[in-house]
Amino acid sequence: MLTPDQSEIIKERLRQARLSFNLALATTATCALVGFCGIGLVLLGKAPEGTITTTGGLSATVYCLKLARDANDRLDELAKDLNDD
Repeated sequence: MLTPDQSEIIKERLRQARLSFNLALATTATCALVGFCGIGLVLLGKAPEGTITTTGGLSATVYCLKLARDANDRLDELAKDLNDD
């Protein structure tokens, strides 16, 4: 049986994981659009601007996916801890 403190910790971790996932999803979608704009600039012959835009979009996407993966790993660890108890 969970104590009230443990229950609150679980709720807070779930809330943080949900927010992290939603942030990562929204940011990834935005960065993908920026990346496509960068590819469009490269195709239009504006290579320096396109390269910078694409690189920025991809870098932000990688960071956001790492954030979501970390939140998922914390939830997996929490589930394992609860099963051990």
